[in-house]
Amino acid sequence: MKSELNGTVSPPMEAQDMPVVSKENRVYFMLLVSCFALWGLLNNMTDNLVPSFAKIFMIKAVDSSLVQVAFYGAYAVLALPAAFIIKRYSYRVGVLVGLGFYMVGAFGYIPAALLQSYNLFLVSIFILAGGLSVLETTCNPFVLSLGAQETSVRRLNFAQAFNPLGSMAGLFLAKYVILAHLNPATLDDRLAMGASELAALRDSELFWVCVPYVGLILIAFVIWCVFFRSKLSDKDAADEMTVAEALKRLLSIPRYYCGVMAQFFYVGVQIAVWTWTIKYAMTNLHVIEAEAANFYIYSIFLFIGCRWLCTYLMKYITPAKMMAAFAAGGIVCSIGTVYLPIDVSIYTLIAISGCMSLMFPTIYGIALRGLGPEVKFGAAGLIMAILGGAIITPMMGGLVDNSTLAFLVSGFTPEETAIRSAFFLPAFCFAVVFAYALRFRHAQEES
Repeated sequence: MKSELNGTVSPPMEAQDMPVVSKENRVYFMLLVSCFALWGLLNNMTDNLVPSFAKIFMIKAVDSSLVQVAFYGAYAVLALPAAFIIKRYSYRVGVLVGLGFYMVGAFGYIPAALLQSYNLFLVSIFILAGGLSVLETTCNPFVLSLGAQETSVRRLNFAQAFNPLGSMAGLFLAKYVILAHLNPATLDDRLAMGASELAALRDSELFWVCVPYVGLILIAFVIWCVFFRSKLSDKDAADEMTVAEALKRLLSIPRYYCGVMAQFFYVGVQIAVWTWTIKYAMTNLHVIEAEAANFYIYSIFLFIGCRWLCTYLMKYITPAKMMAAFAAGGIVCSIGTVYLPIDVSIYTLIAISGCMSLMFPTIYGIALRGLGPEVKFGAAGLIMAILGGAIITPMMGGLVDNSTLAFLVSGFTPEETAIRSAFFLPAFCFAVVFAYALRFRHAQEES
C-alpha cells in the first residue's frame, strides 16, 4: 500500500468492519471521552460570557470579546508545553496537569467576582483555558492511538461526538444559570444608577457567573482522581526524536502544515459564529439574551446530530470529500445569513453549525494520520491553531462595532446591517477549509 503522502490509494475494504475502539481499550476510551465532554461544556459556556460581560461591565463588543482572546490565546501558549509534558512523561500526566490548571483557573473566578474585576476574570479564564489546551493536546492523539490506523479518523470523530453533548450541557447552564440571572436593565439604566446600586447589581450577576464554573471543580476533581489511579500510559513516551527533528519532519508534510492553517480558520469560524449568534438573534428578532440563547441551543443540537451522522457516513464516504461538501454549504449559509430576510436567515444561521460539525476532528485526523514519534508535537501545532478563535472572534466583533462591511448590505436597519455584514468573515473561513479539503480529498483514509 502506498504512503498517503504520495498516493491516492483507497484503504482496504476490511477497514469498514474494524471496530472503532478495540475491546481492551474501551475503558480508557471512555475515560478520555469524559474529558472531551468537559472541555466542550466549558467552551460553549464561555461563549456566553461575551454578551454577559458586555452587559455587566458596560463595555463594547470588541472589548467583551477579549474573553475569547484570553480563552483561545491560552490554547496557543500552553499547547507546546503540553507536548513536552506528554513526550517526557505520558498522556496520563498530561491529563492530570490539564485538569489541575482548570481547577486553579475556576477558583480564580471567586476573587474576580468579589473584586468586580474584568481583568482578573480574563486572567482566570486564561489559566482555565490553559488546562483545556493541555487536555486537548493530550487526549486527541491518545484517542488516535487506541486502535487501528484505518479507523483513526472515525475513532476521533466518535470521541469528539461526545464533545457537543458537553457543549449542550454548557449551553443550558449558561442559559438558566448565567443569562437568566442577568438584570434586564439597559446600558442607559445602568449609567443612571448610583455607584452602590450598580455595585450590588454586579455582585448578584457575577455570583451567578461563578456558580457553574466553581461547581464543575468537583466533577473535574473526580475525573482527576480516576486518572491518577488509572494505569493509562502512552506507548512511545520514551522516543528520542528531538524537537528540531519533529518540526523538520512536520514542515515537510503539506498535509500537516496546511491542516494547521485550515484548523486555525475553522476554529475561528466556529467560535466567532457561536459568539455572535446571540447578538444576531437579539438584533434582528428584538429579543432578550435568554430568548436569543434558544437559537444557540438549536445550533448545537444540529451540530450534535450532524456530527453523529457524519461519523457513521465515514464508513462509506471519504472524510475529506464530505468536509469539502460541508464547507461549501457553510459558505452558502453564511451568505444567506447576510442577505436573506430574518424569517429565513435565522435558519441559515443555525444551519452554519451543521456545516461545521465534522470539521475539527476530520482536519485533525487527516493532518496527523500516519505520523510517528512526531505526532505529539504535531498535535500541539493543531491545538495551537485554536488561536484562530482568539483572532477571528474579535475581528468579527470589530466588523460589528465599526460596520466595516455594511456598504455591501442594504435593506436593514444600521444595527441589523452591522451584525449581518460581519458574516462575510465566516464565509471566507469556510473557503479556506474548502480549499484544504479539495487539496487532500484523495488522501488515504478509511472509506
